[in-house]
Amino acid sequence: MKVIVLAAGYATRLYPLTLDKPKPLLPVAGKPMLEHVMDNLAPIPYIDVVYVVTNAKFADHFQKWADEYSKKNSQFCFEVVNDGTTDDSNKLGAIGDTNLVLTSRGVKEDIIIVGGDNLFSDDLFEFGEYCRKKNAPVLAVYDVGNLEEIKKYNSIEIDEEGQITFFEEKPAEPKSTLTGIALYYYPESALPLIRQYIAEGNNPDQPGRLVQWMYKRVPFYTWKVPGLWFDVGSKETLEQANRVFVDRSV
Repeated sequence: MKVIVLAAGYATRLYPLTLDKPKPLLPVAGKPMLEHVMDNLAPIPYIDVVYVVTNAKFADHFQKWADEYSKKNSQFCFEVVNDGTTDDSNKLGAIGDTNLVLTSRGVKEDIIIVGGDNLFSDDLFEFGEYCRKKNAPVLAVYDVGNLEEIKKYNSIEIDEEGQITFFEEKPAEPKSTLTGIALYYYPESALPLIRQYIAEGNNPDQPGRLVQWMYKRVPFYTWKVPGLWFDVGSKETLEQANRVFVDRSV
């Protein structure tokens, strides 16, 4: 099983913090966000290679981080993939970056895709077990508990089996407080669909758009994230995450 870490954004909303450092490497509770992500993925025993896909501006930053992290945790073999972009005007988008890794590295097995700025309070061992059991696309979901808050994300409805029955990006009138987050599983059988999505000229940016397109074509399941989840997109959420994770480490 491979992991693709999405880390090619420029996080302009966090300027000046991210002018010279990529968002996933900003510290939370004393270590980079991406380190929290990898520590939570570490209990999944099937992972061997981790592709960190980023841009030309920050590729060296991630390579330095990967070299240091590998000294502490040799479970993963890291490869930093530079997508060659330089700013928001020429970015490939999250789905475009995923497709770049799949095609340029010849990936032909199950993959986990995770946002490098997604923080989880609990480890993801059960996510790995659930995905292997389903052997079908899986989206991690989280209940934000607020219909107004959900408008910033996506709205999802599921059946009794956890299969997606409705998915809408940034809904104007959401009916559910359940949202999909940047943690996905795609079995080998689903990889051709990712290539098809790109080949058809669909929006390559938000990864949720791929879910919205794919759930109508194949069964797409959900896994509810335990504990807390933070999508660090602003200085406020960064500060909040730092407070929570510092308290949990005491």
